[in-house]
Amino acid sequence: MSLLASYIEHAINVFPSLLRGAVITIEVTTFAIFFGLILGTIAAFGKLSRRSVFRIPSSMYVDFIRGTPLFVQILLFYYGIPGLIIGITGEPFRIDPILAGIAVCSINSGAYNAEIVRAGIKSVDRGQMEAARSLGMTEGQAMKEVIMPQAVRLIIPPLGNEFIALLKDSSLLAVISVHELSKNGMLYVSKTFAAFPTYISVAFVYLALTMGISRVLNYIERRLGVSDRSE
Repeated sequence: MSLLASYIEHAINVFPSLLRGAVITIEVTTFAIFFGLILGTIAAFGKLSRRSVFRIPSSMYVDFIRGTPLFVQILLFYYGIPGLIIGITGEPFRIDPILAGIAVCSINSGAYNAEIVRAGIKSVDRGQMEAARSLGMTEGQAMKEVIMPQAVRLIIPPLGNEFIALLKDSSLLAVISVHELSKNGMLYVSKTFAAFPTYISVAFVYLALTMGISRVLNYIERRLGVSDRSE
């Protein structure tokens, strides 16, 4: 059998496993973006608050997460925190890898989403708030009815980029044995030693996912009248 034919055979054989891993990758990324957007919105309003009791913790959270690698955060969350709990209680404690992956990716994404949301709100002309207040709206009503609808249109493009970046970064969850796309590729290589055809297949699956998601995001942006995302 020629080398090319062997590579093609390995690529075909590993594809079902990669497909299962891709499903987990998308699930983890989707949940992480969802919870990360909620967490990021809270942190964004915290950073915009005039009260230091909200502003300081929000800023510390964003600075810590953005200033440390996701890989280290995964290790800290999956190994460090259970180790601390075991040391305190003396009882065995273990976190499900997938739940841990969703949690740590949500926390990581939340810090970046906080800056995206904050920048979107700050980009809306301050006169919009003043005009809404002059019409008798409270600050909360003005934020809900006037500022946020405009900010959302500015938030969508960078949020789409964050989704794609997190999808690729989720490959780091292989270190805690989450059977996502990269991990399933690694397992196949450990059994067959066919590194090149396996990892090039993994790369093409990631490429297909990111390109497909980019097309969907571009469609959503066009429907909402948002300008094209910067690549």
